[in-house]
Order: sequence, then C-alpha cells, then structure tokens
Amino acid sequence: MENNVEKARELKAFDDTKIGVKGLVDSGITNIPTIFRHPPENFTSSNETQVNIPIIDLESVGKDPIQRKEIVRKVCDASKTWGFFQVVNHGIPEGVLDEMLAGVRRFYEQDSEVKKEFYTRDSERPVRYNSTFNLFSTQKADWRDTMFCVMAPNPPKPEDLPAACRDILVEFSKQVMKLGILLFELLSEALGLNPNHLKNMDCAEGFAVLCHYYPTCPEPELTLGTRKHTDSGFLTVLLQDHIGGLQVLHNNNWINVKPIQGALIINIADMFQLISNDKFKSVEHRVLANREGPRVSVACFFRTDLQSSLGSRTYGPIKELLTEDNPPKYRETTVKEYVSHFANSSVYDTSTLLDFKL
Repeated sequence: MENNVEKARELKAFDDTKIGVKGLVDSGITNIPTIFRHPPENFTSSNETQVNIPIIDLESVGKDPIQRKEIVRKVCDASKTWGFFQVVNHGIPEGVLDEMLAGVRRFYEQDSEVKKEFYTRDSERPVRYNSTFNLFSTQKADWRDTMFCVMAPNPPKPEDLPAACRDILVEFSKQVMKLGILLFELLSEALGLNPNHLKNMDCAEGFAVLCHYYPTCPEPELTLGTRKHTDSGFLTVLLQDHIGGLQVLHNNNWINVKPIQGALIINIADMFQLISNDKFKSVEHRVLANREGPRVSVACFFRTDLQSSLGSRTYGPIKELLTEDNPPKYRETTVKEYVSHFANSSVYDTSTLLDFKL
C-alpha cells in the first residue's frame, strides 16, 4: 500500500510539471526516474534475422484491374499473416510527410511555456498533449510524449490547433483520410465484399491523429518508448522518421520495422479483427527507447467518432462473412464501449478482444 501511495505521488509530481519526458531530458538527467522503469519481462529480445513486414506498391491500383487484383491479394495475405504492411507510391507527396514530421518537432521543441497551454488529461479538450495517456492507471510510464487531436468528422477550429504544426496537420490529415478510403476499399475487396462495404459501415468516418515524440534516453535498456499493445480502432496509418524502434510481434518474435523513406505503415486494429471475425489480425507491437533521437512518428487512427452518434453504432462480425462453419466469434459492441474498455484496462499482456469473445 505504501509503495502504491509513493508511486501515485511520483506520477502526480511528474504530471504536474507539464514538461513531459522531453522536459526531463532537457533538465540533464542521467538516470531515468523509477516510474519509467519497466519490469524485465517487458524486454523479451528481438529477432535479428532478416525478416521484414510486407511492402506493397500502390502505384497501379487505379490504372489496371489485373494489377489491382494482385494488390488486393497482397493486402489480404499481409492482413492475415502479419496484421502489418508498408505502402509505397500511395499518392501522398514526400514533401507533405517530411513537413508533418518537421511540424511535430517544432511543436515539441518550442518554448515549454507555450507547450504547457496544451498539456491536459481533459478528454473534452480539442487538442491534448501529455505523457502516457493512461499514466495513472498503468503500472509504468512510457518514454514518450504525445499530442492528440480528432480531425474528423468534427475537427477543431484552426485557431485551437498548435501554431507550430497547424497548417500541415490540416493538409496531412486531408491526404491520409483520402488514402484511408482507398485502403478500406482494398480491404473490403480482400474480404470478398463490395469495395464500399467498409466505408458504408462508417469505418473511415472518425479520424484521430497522435503526434509522438520519443526523446533520447540515457538508459534505454530499462524502459520502453511504447509498451506492447494493439490498437483499438479499425485501421492505423503510421508515419515514422528515420530513427526506427518500432517492432511487431510475429511468430512470437519481435521484428524490427525498418524505416523506408516515403513509406507509410498500415496495421489492422482490434475492431477490424472483430468485424472480420478473426480473418484479419490485430497484432501486438511496441517501440523501443533509444540513445539516438529524438524519434518522431505520427499515428493516424480510423475509428468512429466517440463524441458523435456514430460512437454508439453497433459493430459485430460482418454477416456476409459468416457461415455454418464460421459462426460469429465476438459479441456486438460499439466503438465507444470498446475504446473505453481498452483505455481503462491496466492489463497489457492480454488482448482486450478476449473480453468480447462469445
């Protein structure tokens, strides 16, 4: 009990500074605080063999029906076996991607007093910046700062967005949402459905952007940038810089996801595994802490908007996929219920999906 009280005190003291992990590093620390020290079992080793997640070229997706069919097959295979793939020639200019990463760096590297205006755990705020979103319910803090905002269907007023990345955040979001429509078309086809099926289910209606900043770490072997987890929504599109550190769990081995200039990383999230009735997999992943850095990434979550009526829409395994031999494996739920359950869970070694199994 005493340890819990002391831990709560340390967490609150850190959170009250509103300087984030970057502020700790800027202060010159050489040892990481105990709240960031993860237990040894969190550090299962990586597989150093030369295995890479699939890379899919989208250049001819709208030009040639035969090549589109081949792209759909690759998307299907990757979603079944890996739950992750990278896309190249996706239509978003590299200049937009580079400027988005630069905008995130500008936000975190500006004067801390300006940043503090956005530091909050109030879910009603249009833009939220903090460290470890569930800091007070989790067992250990992660070596990462995050800025979060919902960009669709009800985006913040432009003046509510940070000036450091306002314009590029709007442009980047517009471009990724357009790509998202294409990805949901390909995934619909990969499931043997009409191309618009997932779009018509409102899977692409909600869009949230998380801008992550992983400062250099003096003791990377004792903490994690992001601990092992799955994503809660339908689909995630990730932009990462050149530093690396993202790992995917594949066949019980941690596989490094090597950065590719201009590529975007796509992963199936929990709600997609649920509606596909386990055909496509939501896979655990993590980010290592690093002496090199800072590492910057931008995660884009497609899920129904939790604040609108869409958050109350019910989802279950898609009826067209069900047969006598493939009955529903999950009960119906709403994205709002699922995300709430996901966020309030303090257990990271068990998938939240298991709680929704029939």
